[in-house]
Amino acid sequence: MPTFHGRDKELNKLNRFIKKKTASLIVFRGRRRIGKTRLAQEYGKQFKTYTFSGLPPDDDQKITAQIQREEFARQIKRETGIGGLATEDWGDLFWHLSEYTNKQRGKILIVLDEINWMGSLDPAFLGKLKIAWDDYFKKNPRLIMILSGSMSAWIERNILSSSGFMGRISLDLVLEELPLDTCNDFWGKQKVNVSAYEKFKILSVTGGVPRYLEEINPQISAEENIQTLAFQKGELLVEEFDRIFTDLFSKRNEKYKTIVKGLINGSQSLNGISEKLGIQKGGQISEYLDDLVETGFITRDYTWNLKNGQLSKLSKYRLRDNYLRFYLKYIEPNKNKIISEGSIKPPAWHTIMGLQFENLVINNRQLLYCNLGIDPNEVIIANPYFQRKTNTHEACQIDFLIQMKFDTLILCEIKFSREKIGCSVINEISEKIRRLKAPRRVSIRPALIHVNGVTEPLVESDTFANIIDFSGFLEDSN
Repeated sequence: MPTFHGRDKELNKLNRFIKKKTASLIVFRGRRRIGKTRLAQEYGKQFKTYTFSGLPPDDDQKITAQIQREEFARQIKRETGIGGLATEDWGDLFWHLSEYTNKQRGKILIVLDEINWMGSLDPAFLGKLKIAWDDYFKKNPRLIMILSGSMSAWIERNILSSSGFMGRISLDLVLEELPLDTCNDFWGKQKVNVSAYEKFKILSVTGGVPRYLEEINPQISAEENIQTLAFQKGELLVEEFDRIFTDLFSKRNEKYKTIVKGLINGSQSLNGISEKLGIQKGGQISEYLDDLVETGFITRDYTWNLKNGQLSKLSKYRLRDNYLRFYLKYIEPNKNKIISEGSIKPPAWHTIMGLQFENLVINNRQLLYCNLGIDPNEVIIANPYFQRKTNTHEACQIDFLIQMKFDTLILCEIKFSREKIGCSVINEISEKIRRLKAPRRVSIRPALIHVNGVTEPLVESDTFANIIDFSGFLEDSN
């Protein structure tokens, strides 16, 4: 099994339930490959663990509710030795499992993995689980049950927002991508020898997704790693997209894919997405967008009123998942060629490094706060910011804007460059400050986030209140 990296905060949250005197029902959610199962395994090392997983959906819809129950019974036999169970009713299966686990000594962990696969085909599943929890499982004060799934929207609608589970969930744990300083550990002993610039090139493809980072070979260059993983037949990143979308969205996966594809070149409003894709704006596309947000593939960035920090109704959708953009931009257009030839030379994929680097910075905003010396409790709101053109002011787009208490705006310009950044950025940031319609009482402090350094003339210009080398988070701390 690969080395377990990071998740200290998550484990600390989970560890408080070990000493609890009553049963606990916990939810894990997050995109596929984010490490939910691996975290449950690591947590389960402290006590006896029983893990059950739903079967993924299939294109032909041959997986039925009955097959899911039969598979659950098979897994019960594997985990407990109890066989010959009737599989017509989830209630009976849950009862047998509770009877067995309630007789075990010490703390018990039950993991229902990919619960959305397990229960989505049977309308009685969640009701039977709720009854089993109330009548059987929770009577064991030594029991912890984890309900884990990649389809966060399904979990939100059917468990977290369900009156049946109201007041029963002890913790809702959303797993995000690993922070940069943890990503660094995947280079092992070579992390001190590999430049931060080279690491960022790989992270522009993988993001902070643990399963993808496990595939890195630290002995070869970023280009060789990407050539191997993304442009050779049968490799993980070549096949991964279809697996993700088929597993999560089944027959509707093409509709979700179309929406995501409309975001690969930058953020879009709902109107912009509808017009770009020729899809009528309405409830269905909004539902699909909500699902993609809940699943963690895209994010909805609201702009806000700089006078009071209140969110606006205006928003843009942004593709926050680096792998999805890389796949749709470079792998998918060449997939037939990859399959027919077995391997191809990667196209000029460096052209999207700016957008990918922005994602890494925004997804690691806590590290940015630390570097800026910001107390997160003093942040009113922080996000990519946009200002629409009106009769009184021009349009404006800010990579990342932090509005602080006490009338301060930190305007972050995020630049990824192979060379040192020079004075050409001064005009860009000056124009953004000129266009930004901020109250007169507000101070604006520009910050530059970069990777490969800045020129001395830029430093001496005093244009930026802060110049932050983000590569520091990917350098060996020892």
